[in-house]
Amino acid sequence: MLDATLKGQLKAYLENLRQPVTLVASLDDRPASAELSELLDDIVAASDKVSLVRRDDDARRPSFAIERAAGDASVRFAGLPLGHEFTSLVLALLHVGGHPPRIEAELVEQIRALEGPFHFETYFSQSCQNCPDVVQALNTMAALNPNISHVAIDGALFQAEVEARQVMAVPTVLLNGEAFGQGRMSLEQILAKLDTGAAARDAEKLKAKAPYEVLIIGGGPAGAAAAIYAARKGIRTGLAAERFGGQVLDTMAIENFISVPHTEGPRLVSGLEQHVKDYDVDVMNLQKAVKLVPAAAPGGLVTVELENGATLASRTVILATGARWRQMGVPGEEQYRNKGVAYCPHCDGPLFKGKRVAVIGGGNSGVEAAIDLAGIVAHVTLIEFDSQLRADAVLQRKLNSLPNVTIVTSALTTEVHGDGVKVNGLSYTDRKTDALHQIELEGIFVQIGLVPNTEWLKGALALSPRGEIEVDQRGATSVPGVFAAGDATTTPFKQIIIAMGEGSKSALSAFDYLIRQPVEEAEQAAA
Repeated sequence: MLDATLKGQLKAYLENLRQPVTLVASLDDRPASAELSELLDDIVAASDKVSLVRRDDDARRPSFAIERAAGDASVRFAGLPLGHEFTSLVLALLHVGGHPPRIEAELVEQIRALEGPFHFETYFSQSCQNCPDVVQALNTMAALNPNISHVAIDGALFQAEVEARQVMAVPTVLLNGEAFGQGRMSLEQILAKLDTGAAARDAEKLKAKAPYEVLIIGGGPAGAAAAIYAARKGIRTGLAAERFGGQVLDTMAIENFISVPHTEGPRLVSGLEQHVKDYDVDVMNLQKAVKLVPAAAPGGLVTVELENGATLASRTVILATGARWRQMGVPGEEQYRNKGVAYCPHCDGPLFKGKRVAVIGGGNSGVEAAIDLAGIVAHVTLIEFDSQLRADAVLQRKLNSLPNVTIVTSALTTEVHGDGVKVNGLSYTDRKTDALHQIELEGIFVQIGLVPNTEWLKGALALSPRGEIEVDQRGATSVPGVFAAGDATTTPFKQIIIAMGEGSKSALSAFDYLIRQPVEEAEQAAA
């Protein structure tokens, strides 16, 4: 099952086990069970602290539990934890085996204080880059608290269960049989939903923070670069982000980041986060900004109000709030979001195996999505508003070579249809003839561009007609002391490497602004 390289890596990792663990298998006669059995044998061979028993006591087969001798941990995988989930498997073995997770001591205590019982179920796909964060967070919680259990379920392997529970997006998390959440969630986000007093405690801590010299709002490539460049100047730097990593976390393949031929979004974000932590940056994750208040006088403090009621103050602010996927804005889209309407073909594509889907959008993202999905689903209909596709020629040639793809141009999607539970079709208008058409299908993947995350800034500074923050060549906005960078701005070409450059430039501009303030004004602001 595992090649020699992976076996060697696994053996090295499992040397960190502090106490024995037992793998408890439930198998049947399907080929997937044979594959899982081989995988489990490889794990047992890698460490004398791991043993294997077969009980066939779980209804989901193939599956296996990772048990601690004391019986105070319950982590289970239903299916094969390979692909993006192989790391989840290794970490689960280590944490159940007593190796401490790499999380803050405060979070450990918060997890152990949860009373439960909490039984989590997470549906994942091996191609989903968003799923490991959720699976690993819940596995960690189960390893630390006997009141918490978790089973990670490969949706592609348990199709009947997925359809019965109307799971149409991954990761999907159930808590005690009820819907808990969908999409990427960090450990902190999960705890915030379980520990209702956490937000209030967090707000009180934030209110007590002294003013910053540079405060960055946003934790994507632009925000991370700005934080690093500001901190390197030796000035007090804070970074508040609703989700560190931003949209890059949802990006699968990155092949145009100069000097790195290929990487994936989550891996890049992990590197960004570690780089930021190497400097003296006060990172405040899971903090949503809701209001910007300019300084009352030149050189004064700019304030940012957060959703939890806290207010942060700083002599300069860098806005790097990024962008999000644009929605179609048609009837039925919101009703059937994650019930057939999806925005991440890499994550959710395996759930539509053998089904009919549509991709909305004929740019690079849309055509790449159609190509990927064509290898999984029965048929793809690509719908483009323009009279021709806008994707690169090499992508169009590949798309046109696929036998199970239909391309429709000059088409305006007008409505998403469903049966009250899930998507069963869509309507579009032929822009040349005004004829209305309806397609029967089970999934719709929307790939039509980005919307800047700037609604909360309306009235506070100048925005373009598209909602982008207007900036000059130095990254300065219309408000003194406030700078901006990345996909939320009018800077053309929304690319990771450009966002990083703009973030760095905005930090240098903020520093230049600070050192040019009269000394008396700076002293008054600090007071």
